[in-house]
Amino acid sequence: MIKHISHIGIAVKDLDAGIALYEKLGLKLESIEEVPSQKVKVAFFPCGDTRIELLAPTAKDSPVAKYIETKGEGVQHIAFAVDDLPAELQKAESSEIRLIDKEPRPGAHGADIAFLHPKSTLGVLIEFCKEKH
Repeated sequence: MIKHISHIGIAVKDLDAGIALYEKLGLKLESIEEVPSQKVKVAFFPCGDTRIELLAPTAKDSPVAKYIETKGEGVQHIAFAVDDLPAELQKAESSEIRLIDKEPRPGAHGADIAFLHPKSTLGVLIEFCKEKH
């Protein structure tokens, strides 16, 4: 079951410039983390129960670098917090929603994550996120 929006991922070319912008908006930087498996460096800004997640590529072949190259900077994905990630993936697949990840993988903040393919979700890259607290 989806509990809430975990975070909104925003692709940026320059993480420092992105951080400066969101600080000017009044948000407070929580942390910065590198996620080698995704080839990104991530900055987190809490906003209520949700985070804004700025994603900067660390390699030219990262999914975020490819996203920026084709679509430019901006909202890259929306992540929903779930209680049981494998069950949500199974439910999505049985509902004929195409999966990018059939099994959870490690993500930022120690969470387990999995993505649904935007071709079957109205063009939106959706992430399911099992947060660790």
